[in-house]
Amino acid sequence: MPRTDEPAVLNNLAPIPMECDAPFLKIEGELPPELNGTLYRNGPNPQFDAPGAHWFVGDGMLHAFHIENGRASYRNRWVRTPKWLAEHDAGRAIFAGFGGRRLPGAPQTTCTDSGVANTNIVFHGGKLLALEEGHLPTEIEPGTLDTRGYCDYDKRIGGPFTAHPKVDPLTGEMMFFGYNAKGPFSSALSYGVVDASGVVTRFDRFEAPYASMVHDFIVTANHVLFPVLPLTGSMDRAMQGRPAYAWEPDKGACVGVLPRGGKTDDTRWFRGEACYVFHVLNAWDDGNRIIADVMQYEEPPLFPHPDGRPTDPAKSRARLCRWTFDLSGNTDQFTRSYLDDVSGEFPRIDDRRAGLATGHGWYACANPDLPSSLGLHGIVHVDGNGARKGHYLLPKGDSISEPVFVTRSDDAAEGDGWLLAAVWRARENRSDLAVFNATDVAGGPVALVKLGHRVPDGFHGNWVGSS
Repeated sequence: MPRTDEPAVLNNLAPIPMECDAPFLKIEGELPPELNGTLYRNGPNPQFDAPGAHWFVGDGMLHAFHIENGRASYRNRWVRTPKWLAEHDAGRAIFAGFGGRRLPGAPQTTCTDSGVANTNIVFHGGKLLALEEGHLPTEIEPGTLDTRGYCDYDKRIGGPFTAHPKVDPLTGEMMFFGYNAKGPFSSALSYGVVDASGVVTRFDRFEAPYASMVHDFIVTANHVLFPVLPLTGSMDRAMQGRPAYAWEPDKGACVGVLPRGGKTDDTRWFRGEACYVFHVLNAWDDGNRIIADVMQYEEPPLFPHPDGRPTDPAKSRARLCRWTFDLSGNTDQFTRSYLDDVSGEFPRIDDRRAGLATGHGWYACANPDLPSSLGLHGIVHVDGNGARKGHYLLPKGDSISEPVFVTRSDDAAEGDGWLLAAVWRARENRSDLAVFNATDVAGGPVALVKLGHRVPDGFHGNWVGSS
């Protein structure tokens, strides 16, 4: 039993049991007058406890912090997916695990859809979309957070849709992909494009070297890259009650490079030593090279080897790493070089530089004085070469979410704006929304929006301006 005077041993993973509205929140400091809009966050918050369920498959809950004219309000709602509705009617969990495994003794239901819409939330083409990589996007009503249902763009797309689409800052196009594109644990990928008005202009399927959990992908002005890394999916394992997704390093790393205007048959596969990446900071074209900065693990956390053995905790920490692809060379190898030794995750940029060379990046980092398994406790600010420009750590025990960049104005210089992040206060067991000056994170928050309850550790979010 952890001691209550040692909050560093606690965590913020447990779900909260309620939906609520807080129209007038206390503010410590002063919110910037230019900050007008809503920060939407998404993360797993199981409606019911499902024995043996992986954290990744908890029901999605949306958290909306609305800021306007120096005031702040909050609202949270579960995403009412078909799974959530069926379990709500049954009064208990029905599904658990990857692939929608039904729990023994679960009541009969016509629902076979185990989608949870729990990973990200983005606004594009007039639609607010809750995302998770196993299903179609779920459209959300921006003000109320009501669930509108799946969005298939007039049946122009089908199958899984990434939680990490990329929006071209020049054209407004949203690029997306999906893995398991020809069924659960298949090796097929999909790739598509939605134009700025919300119309699908491309949707293709093609084969990857093997079935992999491809959480994120890479986009530059001229190329799309698909990292197929050896966290593999297997129907045979799943049917035998073994790990559906497992670490198989002997397969090595494969990254497909596709010209943005090319056919999927034009994909060129580069290879490297085994590693894993959940999230990409940014990437850009550099003459005949592609540069991609990613948060790289030597072995993935949260997933075992095929025989159930855990991966090595010392290798299961992400560090900022630069991948380089030489398109003019006679090699199918890509190079990797770590840029920093601090552990971190959830990297973000000024999205106006997505796919272009950038001078600023941020990510949530671990406290080096605490065990790495205890989460993320600060923010690192880096320049375009990965060198640190700033570093901020929370009080021991507190933890932080992904830092989301908000520009001061559309024509502000790159990096001129704020970072917004949810902070869990362990001693008080509640959360703040912290607002940092993006170019002076070391100075700490310029304002804190105070909540009376926790926002559980989640995954991703985005800012939608009032305009």
